[in-house]
Parts: sequence; structure tokens; C-alpha cells
Amino acid sequence: MSDLNSLNPRNVEFFREILEVYSPSQEERPVAELIVARMKQLGYREAFVDEAGNAVGELGATAETAARTIVLLGHIDTVPGFIPVRIEPDGDTIYGRGAVDAKGPFASFVLGAAALLAEPDLLKDKRIVVVGAVEEEAPTSKGARFAQHHYRPDFCIIGEPSAWDRVTIGYKGTLQMRFELSRELKHTAADGPSAFEEGVDFWNKVKQYSTTFNEGKKISETLQAALREINSRSDGFHDTITLRVGLRVPFAFPIAEFKEQLQTWAADGDLSIFGEEQPIRSDKNSALVRAFYAAIREEGGQPAPKSKTGTSDMNVLGPIWNCPIVAYGPGDSSLDHTPNEHASLAELERGIAVIRRVLAKL
Repeated sequence: MSDLNSLNPRNVEFFREILEVYSPSQEERPVAELIVARMKQLGYREAFVDEAGNAVGELGATAETAARTIVLLGHIDTVPGFIPVRIEPDGDTIYGRGAVDAKGPFASFVLGAAALLAEPDLLKDKRIVVVGAVEEEAPTSKGARFAQHHYRPDFCIIGEPSAWDRVTIGYKGTLQMRFELSRELKHTAADGPSAFEEGVDFWNKVKQYSTTFNEGKKISETLQAALREINSRSDGFHDTITLRVGLRVPFAFPIAEFKEQLQTWAADGDLSIFGEEQPIRSDKNSALVRAFYAAIREEGGQPAPKSKTGTSDMNVLGPIWNCPIVAYGPGDSSLDHTPNEHASLAELERGIAVIRRVLAKL
């Protein structure tokens, strides 16, 4: 089991380097090029930036000779907001945007896969593809959607923080919507609601629906509704209100029926729905999950499955590739997107060790 006394300086330096390159969505090219350069130094058979901007490295057998293909896909973009990179005096805690979400998990992929180069017999019939995907933090998921057309893996691991001794087997789905309503300006003494009031009423109906739906349910079963943005304006002739709403959708939720209800509530307004992803749940008894459980135990941990209320590229790729798939990575997901995002270097080492063991077992 890894601890501070067994930190690998090369691993720490790689992690620190990629954190220091600020890479919000659509600005990933510099960090992708750095990752490719480091993959080549680590001994990857092939490393390149693909047409979507993903950083890609391959180890082991080729597509023509492999008995099985394993894709490890983690995202290298972050939400906005640079956090100066620093290691605390304890020697373990490292701060930086993406330390948890999700450069830490991705670093465990790059370094855990490279560790197998010391045991070439474990690679002779496996093609291991590590993908640093772009735009996961944007509605586009550009990197994953490009990858879905270029690989057909037998196993897939998505890089997201789960904690080093946990494996994520499920995510909620998502619906993002934009509602806009415009009305001719009228005197405040006139009867009837204003455009602004109608916009607020639309949101209240969505929120009340979710409150009623959620009664008596566990959080994994709830519909989570969030008002992400609201803007009102007037040009002297018309009042206009615009709302952006995000929803986290549980398993077995009647999405089609709910979308019809939204259109009814929208009435004369303009409603657009985008960024729709279905919920996903993996088989917790698959060979991939069993390999993770065994690897975590061998590193001294007590493995357990997780289901998360967010979404990830697992929602994008799982239904397309239809292979055993999980999300994994060191880090505390409660620190995602926060101003004090930080990770443990000792946990990163454990994540690297787990990935190496999993790839050796598959």
C-alpha cells in the first residue's frame, strides 16, 4: 500500500506539470501536447494529438494483433478558474484546478498503464489506449464523441474521482434547457402577469414537479433541478426573460413524458432542450468490476461501488460501446469545481498501483 514514503518523484512531477497548464474547455491544446510529449518519454508505443484535440497514447499490441482492447478515457479540460499549483508543507496535499476533476484520475491512467512496460508479457496480447479527452466540462463532450467512432473496446475505464478504493458503476442522466419569453410592454396597472412573472412561474412549476417527484426517495432516485441562470431585459417595447435550467435525471425517469410536460408549461415561450444524456448503470459483477475489487484489496483497501448524481463521459460512451465500463480515479469528488480543489499525492500513488493491477488482470 502506497504512502508518503513511497511517492515516486517522476509521478509527482508529471501530475504537477499537467496541473500547471491551465486548460479550461476549448483551451486544452497546450496540455494535450505536453501529455503527448511525456507519454513518448514514458515509452508509449504511439502518442499523438488526434483530430478532436484529444491526447492519445497506445501501449502493447496493435489493433491488428490485439486479443482485447482496453480504453482508459479521462478528460483533460477543467472548469474555469485557475488555482495556483502548490504542494503543502505536509508533502502530500497538492492544490490546482483539475487536481480532482479530472487530471488526477487521468494521471493515474497514464502512469499506471506505463508501469506495465516493465512486464512486457502482460502487454503482448492487449492493446491499451489512454485518451485525454477534451470538452467534457462543456455540453459538447467533443473528445468522447470523437473517440466513440474510432475505438470498439472490450473494456472501458472513465477517469473521474471515485476515491482510490471505490468504483463508480452508475451516473444520473442530464437535461439542460433554455426558456425564453417575450411580451409587449404594458402599464403596471394593466391586468395579467408580466413576461418576468411568467418566466418565474415556469421555473416554479419545474421545481414543484421535482419536489413532488422526490418525496420519500433516496438521493440517487431523485430528480435534481437547478436554476443555472436568469436574465431579464426590456427595450422599451418588449419585456424578455431568459432562464437556463439544469436537471439531473435518475434511473427509470419518464424523460419523454416530462419533456411533453415542459412544452405545455412553456406555452408561448421558446423552449430549447440540449445536453441530454441518459442515466447509466453498469453490471457490478462484470469482469472489470471484479478486477478493480481484487486490485484494491491487494493495495490494502476495502472496495465498494458508488453511484453518482452527476454525469460523465460514461453516459456518452456506455450506450455506444456496450462493453463493461466503470469510472475510477483518486480524489474526493466533493472538491470538484471548488475554489480550494486539491488532492492527495499518496492517494494518486495508490490509484496508479490499482490501475496497473487492473490492466494486468484483464
